[in-house]
Amino acid sequence: MGEVGTEPDVAAVFTEAAATFTELDEVLWDPISRATVLRAAPRFDERVLDACAGAGASALPTAELVGPGGIVDAVDRSEAMLAVLRERAGAHMPWLRVHAADASTWPYTGYDLVQCVLGVFFFDEVATGVEHLVQCARPGGRVAVTVWADGAFEPLPGVLASALPEGDARVPAFDEDDRPAMPGAGTAGGLAHWLAERGLVDVRAEAVPRHLDLTPDVSWALVVGTGMRAMLGDLDDAAIEGVRERYLAAIEERGVASVDITTLIGIGRRREATVEPVVERAVEGAVEEG
Repeated sequence: MGEVGTEPDVAAVFTEAAATFTELDEVLWDPISRATVLRAAPRFDERVLDACAGAGASALPTAELVGPGGIVDAVDRSEAMLAVLRERAGAHMPWLRVHAADASTWPYTGYDLVQCVLGVFFFDEVATGVEHLVQCARPGGRVAVTVWADGAFEPLPGVLASALPEGDARVPAFDEDDRPAMPGAGTAGGLAHWLAERGLVDVRAEAVPRHLDLTPDVSWALVVGTGMRAMLGDLDDAAIEGVRERYLAAIEERGVASVDITTLIGIGRRREATVEPVVERAVEGAVEEG
């Protein structure tokens, strides 16, 4: 969720957020990722590209499912996030290969499954990036994309914006129209249509409703552990503490007890080749970094 408020350097934002990102695993990232993996259904011996892998909430269970005969290439731009993933994976799953790279320009193809959980927002060009992911799948291969639904996280971005210091040049401008959901793809039908435009066939999409009860700790973790952190700009620690106090006070004053974290999961297939296929750059060429 890095699309709120401005256009920061995504890797830098999530490097800063890495320490608190994992605090949300149990209540946010893990259940959302499990729902995606369940529907993407990685199978034994399959080759999988996990784009925008973060700390591994989807890559790790996927690696367990494909087993040692498969391959999972986990790709992310944030080295700090990947360090967490490497630590979690340990040495017992060598077929889980971790790469610090931009998934929207990943050079390898031929995957049985390409999946991206809450990551397409971070591509410089979202549509072009997803079209590239489609091409990373083999003809007939599956592509699964998870995004936020319309209304996700409301009203927290606006509450946070109201808690920021006014007229402070260190704070990026807040755009009321800049929300987690992608324009035109904030419903299941909208996402299915959008993915079909990106080149997928047999697309199905569904909403996975979920609400998250808010405590002061969770409310603030949703700021510093997600892309909302970008709204804090270059504020120093003292200024951020002031924002935190005003933000939490506003949540209590408004009686916001929970937040909608509904996601949309869309799955389709890359169209089968209709002519003699060109030999693609094999996934086996990818080598783990670090």
